[in-house]
Amino acid sequence: MGIAFPFSRPLYVMAKPAGAQCNLHCAYCYYKEKGRLYAGSRGWMMDERLLEKFVKEYIEAQTTPCVLFTWHGGEPLLQPRRFYERALMLQRHYAGGRQIDNCIQTNGTLLSDDWCRFFKDNGFLVGISIDGDLPLHDAHRRNATGGGTFQQVMRGIEMLQRHGVEWNGMAVVNHVNVQHPLDFYQFFRRIGCHYLQFAPIVERTATRSDGLTWAPGMQAQGQLSPLSVSAEQWGAFLCAVFDEWVKHDVGEYFVQLFDATLANWVGEAPGVCTLSAECGHVGVLEHNGDLYSCDHFVYPEYLLGNLHRHTITEMMHSARQQQFARYKRLALPRQCKECRYLFACHGECPKNRFLNDRYGEFGLNYLCQGYHRFFEHAAPYMDRMARLLGEGKPPSWIMEEPGRQP
Repeated sequence: MGIAFPFSRPLYVMAKPAGAQCNLHCAYCYYKEKGRLYAGSRGWMMDERLLEKFVKEYIEAQTTPCVLFTWHGGEPLLQPRRFYERALMLQRHYAGGRQIDNCIQTNGTLLSDDWCRFFKDNGFLVGISIDGDLPLHDAHRRNATGGGTFQQVMRGIEMLQRHGVEWNGMAVVNHVNVQHPLDFYQFFRRIGCHYLQFAPIVERTATRSDGLTWAPGMQAQGQLSPLSVSAEQWGAFLCAVFDEWVKHDVGEYFVQLFDATLANWVGEAPGVCTLSAECGHVGVLEHNGDLYSCDHFVYPEYLLGNLHRHTITEMMHSARQQQFARYKRLALPRQCKECRYLFACHGECPKNRFLNDRYGEFGLNYLCQGYHRFFEHAAPYMDRMARLLGEGKPPSWIMEEPGRQP
């Protein structure tokens, strides 16, 4: 029986080239406040010296022939295009025969024809943050003066499509759009978004001495933000979207959470940390070189070190990060361990695990009831798609099977 070493799995670092800076003021943003950690900083942009060190060490830290660079924010397009041109030059220089890919997550409002040509010419995958049609999106994704941003985002998407840039959608599910699951999903289908990720808002407010307002997960303090979804809403939302997808869109439109669930159903890696047995293999690099355990844990207590003083390999494979990774599995409460869907959920994201379970043990996921409802609802379909895969057939055949609605 082989032993799984931490070095044997892929390692990712999400880079924040403009830190927490953003041209929008979304009501639910969990990251913009992180700028308070660097209030005394002389600048908010990653410089070329740090960029080169990051590119070189990130490539060297990989144990696979393919290397994925992810540029995130804040808003990464606040960096000028020459920053990314320099990054591409450094990637080619240090590649050492590896395949290099790039993806960038943007709110889409700063896209231009020049940006789109650059992304197309260099094979970037572009993630667009958009929460649904105009009323659903503009409910919370607003600019600095309080105006809606939907039209700007759609203009950016149209430019990406015109230039043939590969893109996907990233939607935040909040207390508004969670109430309109079919309108939400049909909008993405209507605009030709074939790859869709969505994440529920579960945020808590708390007063901290460092000025940060969101409380990190795995702790009981803090009040739930009014923008958050309830577990009941989340479960109903997932079931409604899933029903539409499984009847019409399997194999043509790809919803990350459904694909990850099916992967867990057949015993494969889900490809998303929230549904994995352990996490901790996706760090976050701030503009000044600080490396944190996770994008949702950018707090001083989860700082692993700084790239100017430590290597990526040292920090991401440190005992501290390994402890962070194992917590997800080792701290499961009794109710989770007894759940028949533990294999599909693994307790979900640690940041959401702040309730007591029915036995009084701390660490139950706030969304547990919603996920359980979804897994119960989707189980017959997942069983059938798993059987199709086992027979060497595509899961999309479920749409052609008689009696496909158990």
